[in-house]
Amino acid sequence: MANSWGMTIGPGGKWSGAIGRGKLIRFTAVEAGANVSIQLFHARDLTERYNMPDTLKAQYTAHLTKGHVLMSDNGRVLASLVEDSIGWHDPLSGYTSREATDAKYGATDFGQQRNAWLRSGQENFAVELVRNGLSMRDMMPVVNLFSKVFCDERGDMHFSLEHCPAGAVVTLRTELDIVLLVSNTPNPLDPRTSYPSVPVNIEILTAEPVTEDDYCVNYRSENRRAFENTWEYHTLLGL
Repeated sequence: MANSWGMTIGPGGKWSGAIGRGKLIRFTAVEAGANVSIQLFHARDLTERYNMPDTLKAQYTAHLTKGHVLMSDNGRVLASLVEDSIGWHDPLSGYTSREATDAKYGATDFGQQRNAWLRSGQENFAVELVRNGLSMRDMMPVVNLFSKVFCDERGDMHFSLEHCPAGAVVTLRTELDIVLLVSNTPNPLDPRTSYPSVPVNIEILTAEPVTEDDYCVNYRSENRRAFENTWEYHTLLGL
C-alpha cells in the first residue's frame, strides 16, 4: 500500500494528528502487555466526536473487536475496526489520572525525573487537546486498545493480565477525516504495581475503497445506518 507513515510511541508517550478518511491506522504491540488509549474527533467539525454510549448500545456490546465501528455523536462512523488479532479491546475503563498514577507507581514529577517521569493518560490527553484547539472541556471516554476488561456475575470489573501478547495488532479504518489523540499509558484497572506501558508502533496506510459487502458495514443493521449517514454527509459536501 502506498503513502505509508509510521512511528513508535514509547512508554508514557503521546501523539495526535489529523488523518484523512480512507486510511488504515495499524497499532502493533512491540511487547506483551500493551495498552494504548485513544480519542477521536471529526477533523472538519471538532464538536463531533466519539460517542461511547451510542457505540456500545447500537452494537449490543461492552467490548470492541473486528466488525465494530466507533460512532460519533451525530450517528456517523468515525472509524471501523477492520483487523484484530486478539479479539477484545476495552471501551469502559477510561484513562489514568495523576493522583492514581502516583498512588500506584510512586510519585514522580518532571522537575525531578525529567523525561523519565511517569505520565498519566489525563495529562497526556490534556496536552494533545490543547494542541488541536480543544480544552479540558472536550475530554471524553477513551478506547483502550489491547486491554481486556470484563465483568463477573456480580458486576465487578476485572482486568485480564495475559490478554495482549507481543506482536498483537489492531487496525482502524477512517471513515471520516479525524483528529486522533493517542496516549501510551496504563489501563487504570491493570493491577501491576510497576508501570506496565510498552512501546507500540503506529502505521498509517491507504485503505481499499469500502464496498457494499464490507464486513463492518454489514456487522449489524445499526452499523449500516451509521455508514449511510456518513456517506450522505460526504455526498452532500461533494467529497
